[in-house]
Amino acid sequence: YREIPEAGHIAIFDRSWYGRVMVERVEGFSTEEQWKRAYNEINEFEEILADFGTIIVKFWLHIDEKEQLKRFKERERTSHKQWKITPDDWRNREKWGEYSEAVDEMLLKTHTTHAPWTIVEANDKKYARLKTLKTLVETIEKEL
Repeated sequence: YREIPEAGHIAIFDRSWYGRVMVERVEGFSTEEQWKRAYNEINEFEEILADFGTIIVKFWLHIDEKEQLKRFKERERTSHKQWKITPDDWRNREKWGEYSEAVDEMLLKTHTTHAPWTIVEANDKKYARLKTLKTLVETIEKEL
């Protein structure tokens, strides 16, 4: 709640409250009861925001396993991108299937009329950026 922007302002959150149903779930940092309960908590929180007049635009930037590997290797080879890759990234990559399952369920259970997801095909960075910007502008225009 402390990070929610005041009226007339914009904020961008990177995964924010979805961690419990993805990272915490897969890595075992929360119990099954906790991460399953989080779906309802997420939906209720977003509904409160929407009822207050907040425009919620959610994007899932999807890349496939092959593209992720390509990007990881490029980060390792490129000195100014090395900060973007850690041993944890490689370790988490080994759990691709578990993360994919968690993401699919998260998208299904937290896609609501007041806070729908937009899936962005992100193997092509230019396409992903354009689709994201177009969706954002269209949503804001429609809501305002």
